[in-house]
Amino acid sequence: MPFLSASLARVKPSATIAVTDKARALKAAGRNVIGLGAGEPDFDTPANIKLAAIHAIEAGKTKYTDVGGIPELKEAIIAKFQRENGLTYKPNQIIVGTGGKQVLYNALMATLNPGDEVIIPAPYWVSYPEMVALAGGETVPVVCPASSGFKLRPEDLEKAITPKTKWIILCSPSNPTGAAYTRAELKAITDVLMKHPHVWVMTDDMYEHLVYDDFQFATPAQVEPKLYERTLTVNGVSKAYCMTGWRIGYAGGPADLIKAMSTIQSQSTSNPSSIAQWASVEALNGPQDFIPVHNKVFKERRDLVVSMLNQAKGIECPRPEGAFYVYPSCAGTIGKTSPSGKVIANDEDFVTELLESEGVAVVQGSAFGLGPAFRISYATKTSDLEDACKRIQRFCGNLR
Repeated sequence: MPFLSASLARVKPSATIAVTDKARALKAAGRNVIGLGAGEPDFDTPANIKLAAIHAIEAGKTKYTDVGGIPELKEAIIAKFQRENGLTYKPNQIIVGTGGKQVLYNALMATLNPGDEVIIPAPYWVSYPEMVALAGGETVPVVCPASSGFKLRPEDLEKAITPKTKWIILCSPSNPTGAAYTRAELKAITDVLMKHPHVWVMTDDMYEHLVYDDFQFATPAQVEPKLYERTLTVNGVSKAYCMTGWRIGYAGGPADLIKAMSTIQSQSTSNPSSIAQWASVEALNGPQDFIPVHNKVFKERRDLVVSMLNQAKGIECPRPEGAFYVYPSCAGTIGKTSPSGKVIANDEDFVTELLESEGVAVVQGSAFGLGPAFRISYATKTSDLEDACKRIQRFCGNLR
């Protein structure tokens, strides 16, 4: 359509949203579908957080706020960064956006010029390269296979850096693999970055609190304080606080960068929802005791899914350190024929046939930059996960 912008040619729709939408459509048509595509906790938002939102409405806190967030939320974020990450920020170093995605997008829009390169370890969240493309930059993917724990090796980072590199984006624990970097692994990466002062670090810590087996979370600016002045530390309340629909993300970083990001936000969406901001104040300042309770359930689900998938013919599923995703290889199914007569040529064929045959919706690994694999979100009720894994076992067993 000639009326549309040529920039649309640089970006693809979100594969995770596409799978979720297709699963919803099949359910609406009467199919028995288990959707494992969306990265969204099935737990409800804690009652104290919902009550804070209700009180904000009743108190008339429903007007425009400062573009980058209310002072009370910025102070709660500052306290969180100090308490949990040992990072010290001032209010002019904090921005609040409509979800972590907007914060990341603001940063890329505020900093990238044509030809600038952004290093992104693959597998990656589907939106990273698309946001880079929309901002006019070039993604430099660095493949991180299962053999390296889906983690970036320092020697591979060194090879990927050029004079055009502006950012590296790190996500730990990872969407889509659940892989999380130890402090020692991060130190090896930050040692490389210390040799390249023109490279900035964008770290997506959205799954910070979702770690298992006594794993200790760390973030780059905490591991290497000398990177503080060129690190944007992004986080939010969506995952750990079960507030995906509230749409609140935030970041701490250098004041000049935060100011530039606020300028972008001021001319796009302006402030995030005032009500969601007040709920987020309570989330960060209030009781945190529900997080380990949820994590115990997530860990049990992770172990169930990993065990059952590894019993499926042609599937290999590593056990991740965090988040609520697994990223199994389906390499052992490539070249086989499904009950419908379709030859499985790649992971997209695998997930399509799985959905059509067994009513299980997952996302193909090629959408995340590394296949043949698929991503499962186990942030759904345990009975559905068990049923879905049995269906996957049956589907794989019927391939010929």
